[in-house]
Amino acid sequence: MKVAQEAKSAAVVINAGARLGAAGPALAVDQLRSAGLPISSVHHVLSGAELAGVLDQVVADGHDLVVVGGGDGTVSFAAGRLAGTGTVLGVLPLGTANDLARTLEIPSDLAGACAALAGGKVVDIDMGRANGQPFLNVASVGLSVGVTETLSPRLKRYLGPLAYGVAAVRAYARHRPFRARLEFPDGDHETLELENLLQVAVGNGRHYGGGNAVSPTAGIDDHLLDIYAIPGAPLREHIRIARMLKDGSFVERSGVYHLTCQRVRLVTEPPMPVNLDGEIATTTPADFTIERNAVHVVVPHGSTVARFDG
Repeated sequence: MKVAQEAKSAAVVINAGARLGAAGPALAVDQLRSAGLPISSVHHVLSGAELAGVLDQVVADGHDLVVVGGGDGTVSFAAGRLAGTGTVLGVLPLGTANDLARTLEIPSDLAGACAALAGGKVVDIDMGRANGQPFLNVASVGLSVGVTETLSPRLKRYLGPLAYGVAAVRAYARHRPFRARLEFPDGDHETLELENLLQVAVGNGRHYGGGNAVSPTAGIDDHLLDIYAIPGAPLREHIRIARMLKDGSFVERSGVYHLTCQRVRLVTEPPMPVNLDGEIATTTPADFTIERNAVHVVVPHGSTVARFDG
């Protein structure tokens, strides 16, 4: 399948617990059907365990297109279940940040996303894994975990993407510096011993955290992990870095570590939780890998973020 219109059978899976999961899914399904997509089953889920079972079932039922509505965590989990099956993923951005949709140039409004999906093309994107757990955007330790722990459903519901800024300020006030070691099994970099850190991130895609960029050159089909480490610094320096997050140019600041690779092992003192696309899913030590062209996904016809390699 090279375009969504070639799908023979499609299923829609909606995370009803997502920020926008309760608003408009029925209308979205109607729009997709009206656009010619052969949607034969629709599922609403409320938990991760339920989501896994539904995804496995729709793949077993032979659907060649599965449209997933939810936030970045939901879509990344779905991508992990669909990877290697040959099933194409469609994305309806129903979460708060919707950073994968931003990376793939999928419109943020539901009507626009449906139109882009119905008329879209299929491309291949890479998938990252941390201790075997999938992520599409970014995996991180440090401040971002504090942000995730601070983000409440109520805060996201009332503030939308602005909730990330509020949560970041609160998490920064409570942050404690940590030590980390970056090991490179392929020998492409020397081991790094780092102290007094604010955050370490391993990026597969381009965007995370409500529109921030991993680096100016990060891409979701470049077959590389982008790694950065931000050290502790005076507040004024962190404010300067925060102002450069949108385009990723903060990685060029003196003192910020930035490199690319295909495999890296992260060890921290003490062991720390790891945030995968907004979900705390594993802990350090963590082994990060990249799976090339792991996921077939529908993007707008004019998107240039990735290509179809088969």
